[in-house]
Amino acid sequence: MSDLVETYRGTVYPWHCDHMGHMNVMWYVGKFDEATWQLFTMLGLSPAWLRENRRGMVALDQRIAYHRELHAGDTVVVRSAVLEVRDKVIRFAHQMFNAASGELCAVTQLVGAHLDTERRKTTPLPEEVRHRALQRQAALALPWDA
Repeated sequence: MSDLVETYRGTVYPWHCDHMGHMNVMWYVGKFDEATWQLFTMLGLSPAWLRENRRGMVALDQRIAYHRELHAGDTVVVRSAVLEVRDKVIRFAHQMFNAASGELCAVTQLVGAHLDTERRKTTPLPEEVRHRALQRQAALALPWDA
């Protein structure tokens, strides 16, 4: 099994913050979404490949646990891992850290399915994608599994 891979690095801007002065939940989801597309590209599911092959990825489930607040000016890094690969489905997780302090700020787990966009039905993941995903597989303790 491999270690988690960096899939996002960015900054919390003032417009990401809510009336409480910390990054609003919608921006956690957005940054995790950007990390997802980096992870998918590493696996061979780039947007170009998906378009060319009339395929897509659809979200089936997402869970988020918030651990530490982030504020305007904070820099963040997201590290990701594949947790499980099935025929048509991939389960993966992202951890978001404060890049300066190293503190874990949030964790999310997602389940996505590979879709034939013409038939609008799930379809098996390509074998080379499954292989790459298994190489990125890592054990990760998640808050809701405790």
